[in-house]
Amino acid sequence: MNSRAVRRVLLLALVCFGPVFARAEGIFDKYFLDFTMRIDYIHFGNAETEEISIDQIYLQNGWAGSLENLIDPFNNGRYAVNVHDVASQALIYSKGFDSYFGEYKTTSRAIRGQKRAYHESALIPYPKRPVILSIEVRDKENVLHSVFRREIDPADESIIKENPDPRIRVFPVISHGDPHTKVDVAFIAEGYTQSEEAKVKKDFFRFSEVLFSQEPYKSRRDRFNVSGVFLPSPDSGVDEPRRGIYKNTALGATFNSLGSERYLLTEDNEALRDIASAVPYDVLFIMVNHQRYGGGGIYNLYCVFTTDNQWHEYLILHEFGHSFVGLGDEYYTSSVAYNDFYPKGIEPLEPNITALLHPDKPKWGSLLSPGIEIPTPWEKEDFDRMDGEYQALRQKINDKIARMKREGRDPGDIARVEEESERLSRENAKKMDGYLRKSRFWGRIGAFEGAGYSAHGLYRPMVDCIMFSKGKKPYCMICEEAIIRVIDYYSR
Repeated sequence: MNSRAVRRVLLLALVCFGPVFARAEGIFDKYFLDFTMRIDYIHFGNAETEEISIDQIYLQNGWAGSLENLIDPFNNGRYAVNVHDVASQALIYSKGFDSYFGEYKTTSRAIRGQKRAYHESALIPYPKRPVILSIEVRDKENVLHSVFRREIDPADESIIKENPDPRIRVFPVISHGDPHTKVDVAFIAEGYTQSEEAKVKKDFFRFSEVLFSQEPYKSRRDRFNVSGVFLPSPDSGVDEPRRGIYKNTALGATFNSLGSERYLLTEDNEALRDIASAVPYDVLFIMVNHQRYGGGGIYNLYCVFTTDNQWHEYLILHEFGHSFVGLGDEYYTSSVAYNDFYPKGIEPLEPNITALLHPDKPKWGSLLSPGIEIPTPWEKEDFDRMDGEYQALRQKINDKIARMKREGRDPGDIARVEEESERLSRENAKKMDGYLRKSRFWGRIGAFEGAGYSAHGLYRPMVDCIMFSKGKKPYCMICEEAIIRVIDYYSR
């Protein structure tokens, strides 16, 4: 790309979006402009095949990421985006991630051969000259292989340069400075009507405070910028397919994603990215206006949580562990939609789960408690029995609630069953917390069998953690260390 073309792209961006942030000259300046290239693509296939096709490419305001840390050091995520400079063939940007399609391909429908298509986006710093964009996927041995490769010319006239929808409202929540040296968080409101603007604003600030009430975010609050982004929805709430409830909302979020009743996601990636483009962001929350328990978190995609259920604090912190850091679920008694999510004999990528393939060299070996046995023989049998009984009861009650709502039963009767469900949830959480706290291994780091949706063959670092069970509790020491590494990556 010649200097005239570079100036033309920069001038167009300045006209559309305003000034760029000041910065020192360096490697970033050699290859990139201080804007975002958003590459939308279609990701489709099933358990055996997958393909990618470019949809649209956008120039968007401001690059929110670091100007120094351009190559992903974490080796996490089942996918990776790589950007190479065409002229020099140098790798100039990379990022690992997970995707909705990546989860779909582990479901029974995908295994039976049913193909599905998902809209996804790759965000990269805006290149000064032609680049090669490649997207890689891991095989069953966790080795990355290219699934898509294409040259992109940043001077291409088909690249879209549009301002965000003027109806979008932005609420600054926390401002600590230059986006390049901060973790830039955007809360995207979902299922709030225009008449609920006061509530959405209150919720932006409320959940920001929840996030920074927990370590290691609390002591690193000054490393973050937080914005709230609001595009009103025609309806309040979101879809609940098993209950026969459907709402017209800004993002089309829905319970029962991938067939799991509490899994709450959106497939409308294009709408999400269009709304989020109103602010610079590294990470996205989708804040859902609903009283029911539900959420989800996909690594380097988004974190979803509902606002008004009794476990709202746990939800946002647990799901953010997935989306921000790539932490794995440590629980294994609840049902999920996945099949063989962690293949046997392969070490998981997630920093807080291990297959313990080499017991003499565990993943977090340098942090093990002195003298602890590996694997660590915790009080698992009684825990499995007690929690298993509750999970079976919870499923029956949820089925009953769904049936009553579909049949249009008396709202008062439904409310009483829902309250019973909430009461049982509180009581079980209290019971399990008490049991775990009595463990002779409480507070110690070892390798405790039961993690990653598997009762056997996968291990977690400590008896309890917010990635293991519901409640007001900390991340374990291994999870906390992983979070700190990611905060440092974005903010230094």
